[in-house]
Amino acid sequence: MTPSFRTGAGRRSIATVICGALATGGLTAAAVTALAPEEASASSHREAPLISGTPQYDNTDVYAFVSPDKPDTTTIVANWIPMEEPAGGPNFFTFAEDAEYDLRIDSNGDAQEDLLFRYTFKTHTKNDKTFLYNTGPVESLDDPDLNITQTYDLELIKLKHLKAVSKTKVADDVPVAPSNVGKASMPDYNTLRKQAIHKLAGGAQTFAGQADDPFFLDLRVFDLLYGGNLSEVGNDTLKGYNVNSIALQVPNSFLAESHEQPIVGIWSTTQRENAKGYYAQVSRLGMPLVNEVVNPLKDKDKFNASAPRDDAQFLENVTNPELPKLIEGIYKIPAPDEPRNDLVDVFLKGVKDLNQPPHVTPSEQLRLNTSIKPAAKPKRLGVLDGDNAGFPNGRRLTDDVIDASLQVVEGELLGAKNDLGDAVNENDKKFGKSFPYLANPTEGSRGPLAKGVDGGNDVRSQLGDALQPAGAQGSDDMRLIAASAGAGAGGIVLIGAALMWWRRMRNRAY
Repeated sequence: MTPSFRTGAGRRSIATVICGALATGGLTAAAVTALAPEEASASSHREAPLISGTPQYDNTDVYAFVSPDKPDTTTIVANWIPMEEPAGGPNFFTFAEDAEYDLRIDSNGDAQEDLLFRYTFKTHTKNDKTFLYNTGPVESLDDPDLNITQTYDLELIKLKHLKAVSKTKVADDVPVAPSNVGKASMPDYNTLRKQAIHKLAGGAQTFAGQADDPFFLDLRVFDLLYGGNLSEVGNDTLKGYNVNSIALQVPNSFLAESHEQPIVGIWSTTQRENAKGYYAQVSRLGMPLVNEVVNPLKDKDKFNASAPRDDAQFLENVTNPELPKLIEGIYKIPAPDEPRNDLVDVFLKGVKDLNQPPHVTPSEQLRLNTSIKPAAKPKRLGVLDGDNAGFPNGRRLTDDVIDASLQVVEGELLGAKNDLGDAVNENDKKFGKSFPYLANPTEGSRGPLAKGVDGGNDVRSQLGDALQPAGAQGSDDMRLIAASAGAGAGGIVLIGAALMWWRRMRNRAY
């Protein structure tokens, strides 16, 4: 039976559970030695020197949770390309064509992937004689006005002892939801989002496309922990930014080893093709914040190129973390005693009797117990607040991993109760109630209305409607309309030229 971990006295009970686990079966020298070389996971908005310069390959976050509206399935969400500026045209955001974007599943806790879902993308251009991403309003994913499109193939690879035993292409040429250029270009983006959801065999489904960045936090923490001034916290730095997302929903029975062993480990990786045609891993992600604030600079690029089964080399970063010492230096809050074996379970093994597989090989993964039903009313602190369906049992879109992780790092599981956090408790946009659950991306055409405009329509629409002659209206009527708007003769020329350009663009006749 899964224990319920609550605040107050309940928080002491989770500390007791974890400390007991460490005393009876913690990370022994023999267990560390068992960690052998190769791949792994973290929350990584530009977190390592090399990957920060190649955002198309930079995996920002991984989420995994039992689907709230389909509890017999698990949803995995992985995001790439941090801090996408919505108005970042004319070259909007695409997945890389020379990359393999992988979702990896460890079904038995041995730190080796048993299932691998691989996404590869292709870019298609209809008209290379224009600078435009779209040449008119886009109403569907196959709209001829959507000039630059992407499609992807999805391959399922089953492995045993790291050897592929089968490869199956489960989806071919699936359309990607485009970047949300703006209201004029994509007046009904939600329709485009729905069209990008693709059904797979066996009740699974997949999605790829742009989305609002679901990670919420105050990134000014990197300004020396707000410079010791906690009155400045509470700004969601990622508000208004987008990411490129991959989402996959799969039956629990397909991911888990068995009904008796329902715990799975999940992480994502990016492999980039080099000049010789070989693919090398350049990014990895599972548990949030590991490569961002746990690993020092000397290990960040190495971590991105490594695998869960060689995580022994990073053990000291977990047992002797830098962050508590930094907090003590700036805020005078005593750092818990080292070695921090309490963090070993959270980051390397999973919590015993919750999401720790039997005979687990310590390694950094996002671990999810697929047998725990979704919470009717999810709590943002997850397990710390008695909600066992939340972080660190997987990670839901609504989980406040910053506050939860900060409290654990500061000794919450050792009896040092605290309510530390960044005062950003939820995302700026509401999440969806069905797959892929992500909020729609922020559109590029944001901002205040133009001078003299008091309605919701943009200026182009209002001028276009005004300049459309009704029946046999002549030039006198046109002048009257322009004069009433204070445009004058010069205004008519400019407006007429703009209207003609718009019509040509719609007809793709330039």
